[in-house]
Amino acid sequence: MHCTLASYAAHAEHSRGRRYPEEEPTGGRSLYQRDRDRVIHSTAFRRLEYKTQVFVNHEGDLYRTRLTHSLEVGQIGRAIARQLGLDEDLVEAISLAHDLGHTPFGHAGQDALHACMLDYGGFEHNIQSLRIVDGLEMRYGDFPGLNLSFETREGILKHCSLSRAAKLGDVGERFLLGQQPSLEAQITNLADEIAYNNHDIDDGLRSGLLQLEELCAHTLFGEIFASVAQRYPHAPASVLRHESGRRLINLLITDLVETTRTRLQAANIQSIQDIRQHPEPLAAHSPELRQAIRSLKDFLMTHLYRHPRVHCQAEKAKRVVREIFSLLFEDPRLLPLKYQQRLVERGGGERQRARVVADYIAGMTDRFALAEYERLFNPASHR
Repeated sequence: MHCTLASYAAHAEHSRGRRYPEEEPTGGRSLYQRDRDRVIHSTAFRRLEYKTQVFVNHEGDLYRTRLTHSLEVGQIGRAIARQLGLDEDLVEAISLAHDLGHTPFGHAGQDALHACMLDYGGFEHNIQSLRIVDGLEMRYGDFPGLNLSFETREGILKHCSLSRAAKLGDVGERFLLGQQPSLEAQITNLADEIAYNNHDIDDGLRSGLLQLEELCAHTLFGEIFASVAQRYPHAPASVLRHESGRRLINLLITDLVETTRTRLQAANIQSIQDIRQHPEPLAAHSPELRQAIRSLKDFLMTHLYRHPRVHCQAEKAKRVVREIFSLLFEDPRLLPLKYQQRLVERGGGERQRARVVADYIAGMTDRFALAEYERLFNPASHR
């Protein structure tokens, strides 16, 4: 595969390497393939099966989870990478790892945990993902974390404040220098957007929270759905929804590839150094489609993410996170023993205590968080 990579791709043999030096096997998996496999075999990755996107896990088995979302991002990202001559394995590794640090209950859980952590450094899920692969996931005898390559780690850290970047070492440097990540990282970021816009439409329609007529009238989904309905006039609604969704994904991928390829040629990009030193990301949609995507996201924000039913569940989820955090912060003896031991190792100050509690909560699945809330607050619970 490597002989077919573009000159500006992130070639595994020229990687900036791992935090802890390892002897890389020859003749088998590449560096980025090993990164991907380490992510797949991690505990944090398995937990994504029971962490939600929009709907709380117990609301239905057919809605997307963080796991299915990550798989979809990987599939879309690989399709884009193949057409641009990029390293597909690096794209997949970043895709599968990018949500490892997400809290239970989707963005509602993250917002609540960030609010709890405001006086102690805050909480950002992409920084938490990096914390997991760099240290919290303990599986190997020679080093903490998964010891992933620099290129995978920089792709996980999509954005970061300058103050935090200064504390993150090598992966924080690009924020301080105003540089860009690899093109593989850039397209993974956009593949993430393509995936969640499409599956939130599908889940929203399936749940009845989105009305097809309004969606078609106000977003680019409408023209696509109309053409599908004309071609398959007798197809059931589920087929029309699926056919429209896959055409939407194809449109977004095609536009992204064509626009990015044009931008690469116009900037005369020859190497990954050219990618990094360019003043702005080179992976992009066309201006017309960017506007259409923005309108679609605005529609979803108004009609799905702020829907009364979603809002009600989100407020319940925030209360669960807030109350668990408050109680465990006040009485860390209620933490599992390994987290109590981590507190002892870190000195036990308030800032360290808050971060250990945040690590514990962020690692919970939706259903575990609900069970933990029951254990901590229901006198009848015997857990």
